[in-house]
Amino acid sequence: MGLFQFFMVIIMILCVLLVLVVLSQNPKGGGLSSTFGGGGGSQMFGVQRTNKFLDNTTWGLFIAIIVLIVGAGVTHENPNALKPIKPNVTAPANNLPTQPAANGAAQLPAQPAQPTK
Repeated sequence: MGLFQFFMVIIMILCVLLVLVVLSQNPKGGGLSSTFGGGGGSQMFGVQRTNKFLDNTTWGLFIAIIVLIVGAGVTHENPNALKPIKPNVTAPANNLPTQPAANGAAQLPAQPAQPTK
């Protein structure tokens, strides 16, 4: 699994957690603290600390998701991007090595015809 797919899996998990945290909040101030026996003095956090914890968790998950989205965008290779074209470099024809003659003597490469004046 590539780095991009890893980022996507983590982002999906964080999105589900963010939805659960947001749904556990009550816009009227009750939220999770009133859902689980709220109002009693034997709560683990208390109303104010529970609301503050959920608020901070919401912002933390939001920031983590944004950072992972940017990281995934940086690591993802664009399949539509133009690929650089590498030119084919070939040697000029007059720099080729000489071919041996039938009798074993080396021939010189043919000279191009000189223009007449």
